[in-house]
Amino acid sequence: MPLFLCDECGHGIAPLLSQAGVSFRRTRKATGKIMLGKKLTAEAFGTFWLVFGGCGSAVLSATFPNVGIGLLGVSLAFGLTVLTMATALGGISGGHFNPAVSCGLAAAGRMPVKDLLPYIVAQVVGGVLGALVLYAIATNKQGFKELGDFASNGYGDHSPGKFNMGAAFIAEFVLTGAFLVIILGSTSEHAPKGLAPVSIGLGLTLIHLVGIPVTNLSVNPARSTGPAIFVGGWALEQLWLFWVAPILGAVILGGLYRVLFDEKKTT
Repeated sequence: MPLFLCDECGHGIAPLLSQAGVSFRRTRKATGKIMLGKKLTAEAFGTFWLVFGGCGSAVLSATFPNVGIGLLGVSLAFGLTVLTMATALGGISGGHFNPAVSCGLAAAGRMPVKDLLPYIVAQVVGGVLGALVLYAIATNKQGFKELGDFASNGYGDHSPGKFNMGAAFIAEFVLTGAFLVIILGSTSEHAPKGLAPVSIGLGLTLIHLVGIPVTNLSVNPARSTGPAIFVGGWALEQLWLFWVAPILGAVILGGLYRVLFDEKKTT
């Protein structure tokens, strides 16, 4: 998932990161604006990287004989995908790469609501493309027999730890909401200078360490949608939860943060 809002309009995360000691090289002239198409392309590519890198680490590397990276490695991989693409493309689109993050940032007043739907579409397209490339690699292994869960998110029999629907909903709701608080708080003007990217990356890693046993952890509807399309069946039937719970958690916690902690007026 993430993380830096475009500073074009003076709102959001990128300008706060600048205040926190993190600078971004401008991708336009001082008086120019980044066109929406470029922002959407950046969001699509960043989400592609998140799904390919994060889910790819689970599908290809987690249980590789003798040197598999396991739960810790997969958790770190998701954090690294966000940090690398947020750094590379955050100055263009804001680096959300996650429909729930975009919704939460809009609720917090850090993103124009008019851009929300185009961002979500771009993120889903990127997530599906990431899953497509991963599928092409995974299914062309010598001796390939079946796709398995393909890093899909699930509950009940399809939860890694066999957690039920209620537990899955609570986990996705709480962990996504907490992630929004990490993003918003780490980039506020009151946060320690220069530590926002570290805090956000480690935060994403932490919530994966907590949530992977419950649902394989989503906190990102686009990340869930890509693999689910290729698994089909149960993955598509359970996909609703990985849209509803993360978005609700992000919107509610984003709105609460705006009311309780944001001192600046937002539009």
